[in-house]
Amino acid sequence: MWDVKFIRENLESFIEGMQKRGEEIDLAQLLELDASTRKQKSILQELQNKRNQIAKQIGILKSKNSPVPESLFSEAESINKESPIIEQQIAELDSALQHLLCRLPNNPATDVPFGKSEEDNIVIRKVGEVRQFDFIPKQHFDIDKGRMDFERAAEISGSRFVILKNDFALMERALINFMLDHHTEQFGYTEFSLPYMVNAKSMFGTGQLPKFSEDSFETKDGFRLIPTAEVPLTNLVSDQIIEEKQLPLRMTAHTPCFRSEAGSAGKDTRGMLRQHQFHKVELVSIVKPEDSENELERMTSVAESVLQKLELPYRVMLLCSQDMGFSAKKTYDIEVWLPGQNCYREISSCSNCGDFQARRMKARYRDERNKQIVTLHTLNGSALAVGRAMVAIIENYQNENGDIIIPKVLQSYMNNKTVIKASKNG
Repeated sequence: MWDVKFIRENLESFIEGMQKRGEEIDLAQLLELDASTRKQKSILQELQNKRNQIAKQIGILKSKNSPVPESLFSEAESINKESPIIEQQIAELDSALQHLLCRLPNNPATDVPFGKSEEDNIVIRKVGEVRQFDFIPKQHFDIDKGRMDFERAAEISGSRFVILKNDFALMERALINFMLDHHTEQFGYTEFSLPYMVNAKSMFGTGQLPKFSEDSFETKDGFRLIPTAEVPLTNLVSDQIIEEKQLPLRMTAHTPCFRSEAGSAGKDTRGMLRQHQFHKVELVSIVKPEDSENELERMTSVAESVLQKLELPYRVMLLCSQDMGFSAKKTYDIEVWLPGQNCYREISSCSNCGDFQARRMKARYRDERNKQIVTLHTLNGSALAVGRAMVAIIENYQNENGDIIIPKVLQSYMNNKTVIKASKNG
């Protein structure tokens, strides 16, 4: 969330950042609303000061049993009538100003490259060897149709749903448990079990509302199904003042995620890559401002370590300015190799949001040195999207006969099985 005072005082960098984002803004209207709001607040303050002076004068005169001029009472009454009118004007102006501010994305960090699409993202590193197949690898939805049922899911729910059964259902559960154990035991994240529905205030805090209302599902009584565990996890510090000694906070959770996929017509209509409902293990960090850049590197390495454990080849991308999410100031995407598609596809996105979400949520901490209240920085990352991890395993570990080798790190989570035999319906 933007602080209008910061915009006023850093107008050049604000404009540069919005241009880098490709964001069209009515700057004149924004500044005019800000100036009008401040002017009306100044007028109101003068009236309040005048009213206090009149009250003091009246009090002094009464204490001396002196007559109080009628003009003082008239002036006080005039101020009492005028003040609510100005307060209403301030409320309306401020509402219009906030309407503009809350729809503006975060400014990109200085090292984020300018770009208009994913074509402008930068490869930071590639990790792992891409397997050379001696047969033409299949896409995941063509490998084992007996355990991955899109047709029946469509009959029950609609498009962009899937039913997993037997070893595929077990693999999904195994991945979730492995990832949670990995994050909590190896990297010190605290695990949470969270609500899957949140209120509009929580969605506003992390930036999903109001601009992206159509991207989520809303119940009749106003709850929103969570698009990611980032929403409830990050909101654990909303309207809070955290003690500095508690930082950093590193949290993880597995949740189903629900997305309307508005605007995705025609994209990934087959398979598990783009679903209305999917599972994800999320990471969230709450840190001091000076620590957020290093925390982003740490979080990304944690997400990478899951793929390394699963022995899946991947690459890390630095997203360009117009391919980042609304709340992010810098984002790394991790893309896993899918031999069935013969390309890398996103499996994790790790973002530093700076103080953008924390301002919206009023999330702060108390500096131990000077006792000042400081706005926190928030970060979030997928580690990992479970369905996409399954897709990557199925495609990278497939054999020509339809068998799927189970990654070593998952075998203990899958009753010590080493292979998923091709189903007769495959």
